[in-house]
Amino acid sequence: MAELRSLVMRAQNKWTDTGLPRVEMVRAEACADQVYQPMLHLVLQGQKTLSIGDEVSQFAAGSYFLVPVDVPATGQIHSAALNQPYLAISLTLNPDVIAGLLVDEVKAQGAPGITCFDAVPAPAEMIDAWLRMMRLMDRPHEAAVLAPMIEREILFRALQGPLGGILRDVARPDSRMAQISRATQWIREHYTEPFRVEPLAVMSDMSVAAFYRHFKSVTAMTPIQYQKRLRLLRARWLLLFDTLDATSIAYNIGYESASQFSREYARLFGLPPVQDAARFRSPPVAQRSNEKLKAAS
Repeated sequence: MAELRSLVMRAQNKWTDTGLPRVEMVRAEACADQVYQPMLHLVLQGQKTLSIGDEVSQFAAGSYFLVPVDVPATGQIHSAALNQPYLAISLTLNPDVIAGLLVDEVKAQGAPGITCFDAVPAPAEMIDAWLRMMRLMDRPHEAAVLAPMIEREILFRALQGPLGGILRDVARPDSRMAQISRATQWIREHYTEPFRVEPLAVMSDMSVAAFYRHFKSVTAMTPIQYQKRLRLLRARWLLLFDTLDATSIAYNIGYESASQFSREYARLFGLPPVQDAARFRSPPVAQRSNEKLKAAS
C-alpha cells in the first residue's frame, strides 16, 4: 500500500490518466459532485462519503467498491491528515473482459446481503495486482502485454469476492443490471426532456412495477429522481463555469419553473443556487473546489 500511495501521489487534483487502458488515479482534498461511470474503485488513503440517491456510503482506505452503472453522486472526501490527501485508483469496467473471465469458468462468488455501492476490504492478492499494474506507468514498453493480463487478475479477484455477483451481472447482456444500464444511458442522453417511465420499462423488457423496483435497487433512485440529480449536477457546473444566470440555467436544463429549480437545488446542496455558487467562489474555497468541480464534470 505504501508503494501504491507513492505512485498515486503523482496524480493531479482530479482524475488523472495513467497511460494504462481504463486505469485512472486521483489525489484530492475535496469531493467533486459528478456522474460516476461503471468502475472498480480502490481507496488507498483517506475516506470518501458518497450520497447516491437515498443511500449514503462511506469508503475507507484499503477497501474497494463497484459502480455498476452510471450514477450521479454528491459527497465529501476526508483526508487522512494534513498533507495526506485522499488517494484512489479506478478501473473502468469493460463487460467484454468480465464476460471473457466468466466464459473461462471463473465462478462469481458474491455474498448474501451485499448491495450496489457497498465497500469491502481489498484482499492482499488484489492489492498486489494493483501494485504491479501501477508500476507499468514507468514501463510503457511492457504495458501493452502485461496490463491486459493484470486487468483480468484484478477482475478475477473481484469476482471471487463479496461483490462478485454484482460484477457478473455487469457482464451479462440479459441481466437486470444490463437492462437498467440501458435505461440510465437513455436518461443521461435526454436529461433535459420530460419522459414517461412506461417506454423505459418496455425498453428494459420489464413491467413498470419491476422496472421501478430494479432501477432503484441498482441506482438507489427512482427514474425521476435520477433525472433530477443529473439536472442539478449540471446546473451547479453551469453556475460556476458559465455566464448564465440561475433562471436561464433552470430552463436550460429542463425545468419549467425557476422557483421549483431553486427549491430542489437548495434541498440537494444546502443553499439556493446563487448563494451556493458564491460559496465556491469565496477564497480559500474557490481555488481548490472550483478546480475539482470543473475537472470532475
